[in-house]
Amino acid sequence: MIERKLVNDRIKEFQIQEFIEQNLSKVGHSHTKMVRTPLGEKIVIYASRPGLIVGKKGANIKKLTKNLKKKFNLENPQIEISEVENIFLDPQIVAERIANALEVFGANKFKAVGHKTMVEVIGAGALGIEILISGKLPSARAKRWRFYMGYLKKCGEAAISGIKKAYAQAKLKSGIIGVQVRIMPPDIVLPDKIKFKAQAEDKEAAENKSEEKSEVEETEAEKAQEQKTEEPKKPKGRKKKAKNEASSENAKDSQESQEEKPKVENEI
Repeated sequence: MIERKLVNDRIKEFQIQEFIEQNLSKVGHSHTKMVRTPLGEKIVIYASRPGLIVGKKGANIKKLTKNLKKKFNLENPQIEISEVENIFLDPQIVAERIANALEVFGANKFKAVGHKTMVEVIGAGALGIEILISGKLPSARAKRWRFYMGYLKKCGEAAISGIKKAYAQAKLKSGIIGVQVRIMPPDIVLPDKIKFKAQAEDKEAAENKSEEKSEVEETEAEKAQEQKTEEPKKPKGRKKKAKNEASSENAKDSQESQEEKPKVENEI
């Protein structure tokens, strides 16, 4: 059955992603994609620090390839690492950074960590961010702390498909602290974003005018180049010939005038 095979492939892909996520902790791992090619399975790992995933002389990547072959019976897995361009717009990396900061600075600095992260994410261009830190912070009684900045959709299709979410855990002396991060990216398409028809038409007209201008300039430039190439090159020896002819004619005229002068004197 084709359907059963597709479902099994998807389950296997999810298990591989989970295995890689567990093995690549604290290296800025974002997410993993699996692509099937004629040569075998291609696994693309997105991370903020690719050097830590590769390891010294590729030791970490060789170990990961060997484990994938053994555990999931992959014939020829090709691992490719891609660097995340803007780490502050990736919720998984942001959640991992918060968890690492809590483990380093302790439970008493969680407010400073939350506010600093919010400023960095908004500064990177995000429309909104929400951070939920839950656990025994700062005392022995469990609480949930909410840090919120900007504009964030909480319901509707945009909240389901447009908002990016991620979870992470920090292990402290008081217990495990849960971290939830929701980020509203700058390129999200909202249904309540109204675009007026007149403005749209003006923009289209301006774009058409600019395109026409560029086309006219290009055609003029091409014509000028064609004219330059079509113009025949004048031979270099012509000018010299003309000069020599003119000089010879002047010399003849001067001789004739000298011959005519004595005749006039004799007549006088």
